Amino acid sequence: MSLLTRSEDELVLLHNPRCSKSRAAHALLEERGVPFRERRYLDEPLSIDELQVLAACLGRPARDWARRGEPAWEAAGLVDGACSEPEILAAMAAHPVLIERPILVRGARAVVGRPPERVLDLL
Repeated sequence: MSLLTRSEDELVLLHNPRCSKSRAAHALLEERGVPFRERRYLDEPLSIDELQVLAACLGRPARDWARRGEPAWEAAGLVDGACSEPEILAAMAAHPVLIERPILVRGARAVVGRPPERVLDLL
């Protein structure tokens, strides 16, 4: 399921079931009976095109929703303050663990679910 071909009203949860915040956001949506698609982005990484769409939906540069504390950040050769948006997006495509989680996408908007209740902003 691509972020590029979803319908405008469809909710897509970028989910990592090993993350407590991601599980909490998932549970919030289920408890409210909200239909959504789950994309386990570690198993089905986002393409650079999808990441560019996601950046536009979030209205924030990738640096703001990257997990810069992950070993993959350094392994990708990224240095805070010295890397470009295209470099960060390429690293996220190659190392999806660098993407903050969870993220809920709806139409042209998206939110990072930290705290998990933030996903409710898109309902």
